[in-house]
Formats: sequence, structure tokens, C-alpha cells
Amino acid sequence: MAERIFLTPVAVTGRRAAPESALPLAGSALRFGACEVAGRSAAAPDRVRRETLSIPDLVRVEGARDWLAALSAPRAEIDGLTFDRCHVMGVLNVTPDSFSDGGDRIDPGRAVADGLAMWEAGATILDVGGESTRPGAEPVAEDEELRRVLPVVRGLAEAGARVSIDTRHARVMREAVQAGARMVNDVTALTGDAASLETVRELGVPAVLMHMQGEPPTMQDQPQYTDVVAEVRQFLNERISACERAGIPRERLILDPGLGFGKTDAHNLRLLARLDELGLQDRPLLVGFSRKGTLGRLLDRGVDERLAGSLAVAVLAAERGARIVRAHDVCETRDVLRVTQAVRNAGESE
Repeated sequence: MAERIFLTPVAVTGRRAAPESALPLAGSALRFGACEVAGRSAAAPDRVRRETLSIPDLVRVEGARDWLAALSAPRAEIDGLTFDRCHVMGVLNVTPDSFSDGGDRIDPGRAVADGLAMWEAGATILDVGGESTRPGAEPVAEDEELRRVLPVVRGLAEAGARVSIDTRHARVMREAVQAGARMVNDVTALTGDAASLETVRELGVPAVLMHMQGEPPTMQDQPQYTDVVAEVRQFLNERISACERAGIPRERLILDPGLGFGKTDAHNLRLLARLDELGLQDRPLLVGFSRKGTLGRLLDRGVDERLAGSLAVAVLAAERGARIVRAHDVCETRDVLRVTQAVRNAGESE
């Protein structure tokens, strides 16, 4: 039986690498001169063969050309966002029980003011959520979710901000977009509501597809994977295919590995370390790890003391191909990403 292969770029260098021996990474000035090839056969799916091959050697490997094309292609613009740099998505929860900022923005006027402050600080997307999806969170009735989010979405949109609605309910998606939201961010990857796929197709807005094992009330009860990176990658690929079958163009999709959603600390760190393996469908990657519990356990810090860890993850994610970082601390996150980009640009201009 044929072997399925997966390619991970390695030997990333500046633009001076010779074109015959290196390819652009996601259409950027950076180039990669080799890939780690992971092979998995249908006859032995639990065994993975790994080797590193140069670009000239890879072009002769069956199945590698499509991978190389996807890895090197520029990430297409979505809703006016170009992905030659990493953007910041500001977290704006209007819930009483979110793990970090629950209860801070119950008043819509306060929420709009905080969102506009994030926008001024450099966020290019404001993600408004009215239902907590922290571990152990209970579902919220759609009417209550709408009561929380609609005034905030409307106020931010009227002020000119690009708003994303963080919801798993089709009705909330529809009414939020009617109120001015320009993007849907769904922790269930459009599986949580039978009407979600059709709703997003009709609305014609971009959608973030996130991986989650289980449901928020129980997702952290001993999550298990054979290979977390391979399984998350397979799920996201399957959801892209499901969206395309439903009439949602792949050009409107953004992928999120769902760090902290049905994953142990070890799973989260492995996904971060191998994040570039998830960018195989030429779609932009979004990473949300701001203030997450893994950072608290790793650093022995409370929720409000995890800024340094969150910034470290933002830089690592951007270096591994993330094009959007979801963050509570927008100004600080934007600053570290700007410095990272400036250093990279300086190295490429020599």
C-alpha cells in the first residue's frame, strides 16, 4: 500500500539562498532548503519513518511536489488581512466566567471601550465571545449569548474595528454578522451546530476552524492521543474538506490547533514545537495560548502573572508559521512581534 508522507520545513535561511536549493517559506523572504519527511503507511499506521531530505532530493519523491507547493505558496489575503506578518487578535470576553477576564466586561460600554483600546494598541481583529469555553464551563443559552455580544459587536463595528464572533451557535453567528462582525471563530470547527456550515456559506465570511477533543465541561478529563500533531492535522484537513463540500471556499478558512482544548501540557508543548507541520494546506494558522493553564503550571504563576510566558509563545508561534496570535495583552504582544519581524528583516537585508 502507498505510504502517506508529511513534510516539515527545516534549514530555514534568509533570501540569499540559491533558488535551485531552497524554496520560499509561505511566500515570505525566508527560504527552506530541506524538509523532514515523515512517512506513515496504511499497513502500519502507528509506525512513522522519518528522514531529512534536501529540496533537490525531495522533488524526486512521490507525493512531495504538492507538499512543497503548499509550503512555499503565499498565504492569501483574507478580509483585507495580508499574511506577510503575524497579526494580533485581541481577546474580548463578555462573560462572567471566562478563565482570565470573566466578569470584567459585563457592561457593554466598558467592553466596547476596552475593545477600542485594543484596536488602537495594534490588534487587527477583536474576538468577541459571550460563552466561556474554559475547562469545566457550562453551556449558555443562545438568547443570553446574543444579549451579551450583540451590543458590543455593533459598537465596535460602528467604530470601524474588524470584529470576529467567538461562538459555536449558528444563530449567534448570523445575528453577530448582521450586527457588523466580519469573521466567525468556532471552537468546534463548525461541527457544534448542524446549521453552522450552511450559515457560514450563506454569510460569506471567513471562519476559524479549531481542534478540540471533547466538550468544554469534560475536555480536560484525561485527553489522549497516539500522535497529537498528526491527529490534529488530520482533523483540520478533514474540516477543510467538509467546508469545501458545503460550498465554503478554502480561501476563507483559518486553522487553529486548539491549544488547551482537550490537551495535556505535554500535548500543548508538542503542538507548539511542531507547529509548522500544521501549515500544510496553505491556510493561515492562528494560535491562542495567552495566559493558559499550561503556562501557569510551567512557571508557577497565577493568571495575571503569565505575560512573559504568553509573549514567549507568541514569538515562538510566529517563528513557526503562525499568522495570527490571539492575545489578552495586545500592546505587549504587538511589540514583541514587531521586534521579531524587524530582526528577521535586518538579517535578510545583509
